[in-house]
Amino acid sequence: MTPPAKILSDHGLSNPAFVVKTAIANVWKVQSPHGLAALKLYHRPDMGEEAAGFAVMRALNGVAAAKVHVTGQNYALTEWLDGPALGDLSRNGQDGEATLHLGALAAKMHRHMPRVAAKLPNLTRWFRALETLSFAPECPPNAKHNLQQAQALARHLLKTEHHIRPLHGDLHHDNIRLGPRGYAAFDAKGLLGERAFELANAFRNPKGAEPLHRDPTRIRHLAQSWGQAFAVNPQRLLNWAAAKCALSIAWRSGGTVKDDPEFALLALLLETKA
Repeated sequence: MTPPAKILSDHGLSNPAFVVKTAIANVWKVQSPHGLAALKLYHRPDMGEEAAGFAVMRALNGVAAAKVHVTGQNYALTEWLDGPALGDLSRNGQDGEATLHLGALAAKMHRHMPRVAAKLPNLTRWFRALETLSFAPECPPNAKHNLQQAQALARHLLKTEHHIRPLHGDLHHDNIRLGPRGYAAFDAKGLLGERAFELANAFRNPKGAEPLHRDPTRIRHLAQSWGQAFAVNPQRLLNWAAAKCALSIAWRSGGTVKDDPEFALLALLLETKA
């Protein structure tokens, strides 16, 4: 599998080595005029929701994020990050170290977060899927209760949003890798929303370490550690984590939920106090 010849020739790319196929794109490691780079080619004719993410990353210009060299209608060329992901640390028994790195990177990113010229989607738009979620008859009563609680929580959080700014939007362990300037984020979604939302999805990560996600001691530790490092209220951060977990359930449901592997995690995030 190789990238289109026109993309390679237009940008002086050579030696493409296929890396991975995801649900939305193929990724190659290529040699470019900028050095080693990652070429991400989307399956659809545009970049979908990640177009806004590249606007945020381009504005960061390499600060706590991979540099963006080129973007096209359905592809992007970014700096190659050769080191391990923070997710690898957690999966290999170094979750405490990964926690510290993630908090420090988020703080650095937001210390230098510039204005972003592109129009970014806001959190109210994102959370529409949770607000309009319906329940199949076979949805367990306790899960329905928890999701309704999460709907009310999300409404409160959105109504009281503050410190609104551009966000990476999907800042978690496996979207951060070690690069030439230290750990750097990639695969941004690009949002405009409350600063505390930035680390909400990280409570559900990394994939492959699910027992960690369901450890109440770890949940409290993440809220306290990231709350301090990122200068946000730990309970507010934990509330956003519960709301984001519920939102992911809503997305996977297609609009009507009957079952989901994260029902238990949602219950734990709702009941755990920072």
